[in-house]
Amino acid sequence: MIDEGFVSWYEREHERVFAALCALSGDADAAADATDEAFARAFAHWQRVSAMASPGGWTYRVALNALRTSLRRQRRSRDVEARAARLATSAPETDVELWMLVRALPERQRMAVVLRYVADLSEADIATAMRIRRGTVAATLHQARARLAAALRAEQQHDDEDQARTDHG
Repeated sequence: MIDEGFVSWYEREHERVFAALCALSGDADAAADATDEAFARAFAHWQRVSAMASPGGWTYRVALNALRTSLRRQRRSRDVEARAARLATSAPETDVELWMLVRALPERQRMAVVLRYVADLSEADIATAMRIRRGTVAATLHQARARLAAALRAEQQHDDEDQARTDHG
């Protein structure tokens, strides 16, 4: 059963929080998501929230944090998409082969390579993202580069052998 105090408070506050977040962000969808998140948390913790000196202040803080997080994720997503688009449109054909080799790397090496060379993260940021130590990132990238170099050498040797057969055959 829903607490009537929550219902009346929600009806009174929801539109104001939503309007404030819309005004701040200019993004009605992000504002709606953040508002809903804040009120869902308020509902889940209503006994504690309703006893606060300012349930509205707490709700605004939660909503603002949710909005910031949402907008930050959108920005990162757009940045990664833009980098990937630049890579796809400006990459020479040999990069397609290289990225096929990257996809064949073990997961941790592949993730480290993509975060370093596509997302352009520092080793410290990669360590945070992957929840490993910075030294492990450096070692993982070193192993990945060595594996890629060996695969590229093997491919080149195979291509040279094919060319030699074509020339002599």
